[in-house]
Amino acid sequence: MSHDSTPSPITAQAGTALRGRLRPPGDKSISHRAMILGLLSLGETRIEGLLEGDDVLRTAAAAKALGAGIDRDGEGRWRVRGVGVGGLSDPAGVLDFGNAGTGSRLMMGVVGGHPVTATFDGDASLRKRPMRRILDPLVQMGVTVVEQAEGGRVPLTLRGPREAVPITYDSPVASAQVKSAVLLAGLNAPGVTTVVEAAATRDHTERMLRLFGAHVEVEAIGPGGHGRRIALTGQPTLKATDVVVPADPSSAAFALVAGLVVPGSEVVIEGVMMNPLRTGLLTTLLEMGGDIERLNEREEGGETVADLRVRHSRLTGVAVPPERAPAMIDEYPVLAVAAACAHGTTRMQGLHELRVKESDRLAAVAAGLKANGVPHTVEGDDLVVHGDGAAPQGGGTVETHLDHRIAMAFLVLGMAAREPVTVDDGAMIATSYPAFLADMRALGAALAA
Repeated sequence: MSHDSTPSPITAQAGTALRGRLRPPGDKSISHRAMILGLLSLGETRIEGLLEGDDVLRTAAAAKALGAGIDRDGEGRWRVRGVGVGGLSDPAGVLDFGNAGTGSRLMMGVVGGHPVTATFDGDASLRKRPMRRILDPLVQMGVTVVEQAEGGRVPLTLRGPREAVPITYDSPVASAQVKSAVLLAGLNAPGVTTVVEAAATRDHTERMLRLFGAHVEVEAIGPGGHGRRIALTGQPTLKATDVVVPADPSSAAFALVAGLVVPGSEVVIEGVMMNPLRTGLLTTLLEMGGDIERLNEREEGGETVADLRVRHSRLTGVAVPPERAPAMIDEYPVLAVAAACAHGTTRMQGLHELRVKESDRLAAVAAGLKANGVPHTVEGDDLVVHGDGAAPQGGGTVETHLDHRIAMAFLVLGMAAREPVTVDDGAMIATSYPAFLADMRALGAALAA
């Protein structure tokens, strides 16, 4: 799907209470990794619940270009016939990742660990996103950056070494993508590749590597044990396995907040991943007084999942500590919407990583709040939102900057605001949540495309 086509504005307005059940799409992080580790395994990996959004389909296309056999059966299951660690082939053309920051960065790690050459590119949004944080450790592992756009951005071409060098990498940023790229490159390196992070980030890569048979050791380090040392033993034989992808908590966030802020609502969100490194938004909303129940906890795809029952609530502003950011980095736009509907002030601290997402999300959220009459300030890397407990004014048009999470967050604002809210383009919502409009309409939301 092209993001350079004619914009598709969408307008949300307050209507009836939201009622019913929904299951959000499969987790994007798990979907990317299942496809990638299926490529690097021997045998056939079967994946149920894969997120069939544009981002993940780009990763699937790249895996196929690197040698995997991939098909989808009539019941929506995906089958990946892998080539094993060390078995990649040079792709015939450019690996076009569209808007997929996660897929492109993880696959750079995969390519960087193999003696192949590949060119990475993407859409206008991806071409603005920094890749130097990925390239720096890969170069230490022996990767050659043959060509790159200014500032280490795509389009860029990587040539992997005959044998990658295992390193110990002290990550300067709290980024699961950086960690994962290094570990994936380390799969084809002899010896042990280690990543040290000062604050624990999403651990889906470590969990899934173990699921496929790799030896990964994780040690809590630093003050309060908040950091992690992750050590991967290289050159394992990964074995194909079956993966059930749990529902994406980042996608569930929109129905979760909508259920809390739209008067009279009661919604059940099914099968949401409860990984503690992904539940920062849930923790914050509970602190704000959200009426949220965890039901039917169970295991799916190596992760704990639960159904969430959400009821309209009187929310109160809170301070969100900076150390919580890695566990909810994609959810701050919709948290800002909850804060706009709450009583009192919500201060979200330490949001520097929001500046390098699909857009400068901190600036985009602030602009969207301003357009809709929500009092707020940006103080350094903190976003401060002032709510009075009443429905936000609304009435504005939000510039999304090709960012799916900005679009969905402000459509949720429109469901609770006094006046309709329009987002300038909703086409890119399909990158992570193709059925968003249909799902929200089924609950009773008034959305006009």
